[in-house]
Amino acid sequence: MPRRFPARRSTTFDVRLHGRGGQGVVTTAELLSVAAFEEGHHAQAFPTFGSERTGAPVAAFCRISPKPIRTREPIARPDALVIQDPTLLHQVDVFSGLGDDAFVLINTVRTPDDLGIEDIVERIRPGRLATVPASDLGRTHLGRALPGGALLGGLAALTEAIGLRGIEHAITARFSGAMAEGNVAAARAGHAHVEALMTKEPSHA
Repeated sequence: MPRRFPARRSTTFDVRLHGRGGQGVVTTAELLSVAAFEEGHHAQAFPTFGSERTGAPVAAFCRISPKPIRTREPIARPDALVIQDPTLLHQVDVFSGLGDDAFVLINTVRTPDDLGIEDIVERIRPGRLATVPASDLGRTHLGRALPGGALLGGLAALTEAIGLRGIEHAITARFSGAMAEGNVAAARAGHAHVEALMTKEPSHA
């Protein structure tokens, strides 16, 4: 059964991901779309086209909908925002078009209050902003600071738009062996981390 989307502006749930070249931003968006498809939704994922050099800012998009998706435009007003590299917070306008009801997930060991984004912390509705140490979880479970798996698990816990089982299926469909096992473990850890934050800090995670 397809999962019910959280409150949103339209029938499509739009996710925008920001990171740097070499961090797997595009792969993360693609895995999210596969997870959505596995759970019975229509989905599409695509990146922006700019500099492809390692370390350059990169954005990728994923749309999830119960109906066929016709548009291919970049996502200007995301329902969920995923920041894979926190150094971008003050270098790129990652919060462009962000509504008060959007979800925000940031890869960092710090709390939102320590990131210098007080205006965003105050503006976003309670329970929709969370941080997760995704790079550390990737290092623990994969031996490399790859944040994608943990961020997908965290996003599933934060938004409930996609289930953890769908994320796990997407990972095992894309990877095999130790890479699949490590990413699944990281996704589960990211999910558990954000779920715990939602329980302990209902006002702001």
